[in-house]
Amino acid sequence: QVQLVESGGGLVQAGGSLRLSCAAAGRTFSNNAMGWFRQAPGKEREFVAHIIWSGSTTNYTDSVKGRFTISRDNAKNTVYLQMNSLKPEDTAVYYCAASLSVVAGTRQWEYDYWGQGTQVTVSS
Repeated sequence: QVQLVESGGGLVQAGGSLRLSCAAAGRTFSNNAMGWFRQAPGKEREFVAHIIWSGSTTNYTDSVKGRFTISRDNAKNTVYLQMNSLKPEDTAVYYCAASLSVVAGTRQWEYDYWGQGTQVTVSS
């Protein structure tokens, strides 16, 4: 059974940093695109960042560019999201997602597996 398990969320003050991890089990995703999405209270889930299978190409939503960095360690079957200069509007449940394709984009339907989410709360 394939599982994506996120960790690293928590409560942080504005301007602080967090590093989210997503460990995959049950299947290797070294040849697959991975992504992060988030859902704030009362809002729809939205794209945050994605990374192709090799790690050579990444993409971010405009609101996190220059602050967030997605990376992966295929040997560990893990993807990361380094979040710096956090703002209260970054508060959300963050979800890791994996595609069965080597590349994937910003749309949720492009991803086939999802984690259970980890809460990130940024206080002002």
